[in-house]
Amino acid sequence: MSYTTHLKCRQCGRTYEIEPIAGCEDCWAPLEVIYDYERIRSEVPRQSLESRPQTMWRYRELLPLKDDPWVGRLTGFTPLVPAPRLAKALGAREVYLKNDAVNYPTLSFKDRVVAVALSKAREFGFDTVGCSSTGNLANSVAAQAAAGGFKAFIFVPADLEPEKLLNTRIYGATLVKIKGNYDQVNRLCSEISQKYSWGMVNVNLRSFYSEGSKTFGYEIAEQLGWRLPQNIVVPMAGGSLITKVHKAFTELQKLGWIDPAAPKFFGAQATGCSPITTAAKSGNYEIIPQKPNTLVKSLAIGNPADGFYAAKVILESGGAGEDVSDREVVEGIRLLAETEGLFAETAGGVTVATTRKLIRQGQLNPNESMVLAITGNGLKTVGAVSGEFSEADVIRPRLVEFEEQYLNIPAAASA
Repeated sequence: MSYTTHLKCRQCGRTYEIEPIAGCEDCWAPLEVIYDYERIRSEVPRQSLESRPQTMWRYRELLPLKDDPWVGRLTGFTPLVPAPRLAKALGAREVYLKNDAVNYPTLSFKDRVVAVALSKAREFGFDTVGCSSTGNLANSVAAQAAAGGFKAFIFVPADLEPEKLLNTRIYGATLVKIKGNYDQVNRLCSEISQKYSWGMVNVNLRSFYSEGSKTFGYEIAEQLGWRLPQNIVVPMAGGSLITKVHKAFTELQKLGWIDPAAPKFFGAQATGCSPITTAAKSGNYEIIPQKPNTLVKSLAIGNPADGFYAAKVILESGGAGEDVSDREVVEGIRLLAETEGLFAETAGGVTVATTRKLIRQGQLNPNESMVLAITGNGLKTVGAVSGEFSEADVIRPRLVEFEEQYLNIPAAASA
């Protein structure tokens, strides 16, 4: 049973039927899926979730499908991890990591959005799907298209990390490398979606695809005992995740599943591609596009589709936007790994480094609870940190050599 009622333009309010539509025909703003919250509130008690499988689909009434999911049935409900050692290093009291670096099947939060998008593509009757991507979305669309029996075309900037390119090709999708940045790739995908009857995940399926990100927020609330953190730090590329986590928290309060609360949202970007944080730091919502120049390829979107709304969420919540250099990103990756044993990709380094910077600036209260969004696995971007380590020394299998090399015990003293 579906509780969706219609699509609604975020900007002008025009409504549409539930169809694969790229954006508002009047103002080209994004469309939002609208639900019958009164029916959900009366028919779905929160307690009914307790007996459901621990996947993202335990919140199925708040997702835009009519039928059971076609793909990604095991996706979601990733760990919310207390991080005391990281907290100590940051000088904070209570830090949690929402760890989508272990999400199923391709180790990023994009598995959530793709599970919704391709299941909706099936309902709409598409047999071919595609996307424009900075890496993680490419991996997930390729993998779940294979599992769902779709033909897939994946469009990416040619300079993506080789690990992510391989992680896309292994599933048999057609990989199309474009000489240009993400925004140019996305424009091509928009043209293709107008000519061919394909389900383009972040074009004509975007309204549905983005709803999958809400489950990231639902899980945080449930895993905290049906309460919200006082602060949440989220990495931003197109800006969709932070807006959908905000929507998730708002929906849970609307349904009466959690007590009223007003968490502060903090958006994190790399300085080499920071159109949303630049807007937020100037105190407005207007996005000025940038040309990306950063090693953080997964966040390198210079003209973010949801940038205006992301900046709005940040500022209206009382949070802040901040960005960090590539050097700080690498330091953030290492700090997270060395304190909590979690290897995140570059976006995770952005989140950790930005959190540290916000605390030092006095914008993020270290005495309040905070959740850091870790959205992808470090095995996808090993090149970002490979230069951090010299080759390990090689010794012969002799105790005296081990003691001399690693314990600084002279051979004579060891004898």
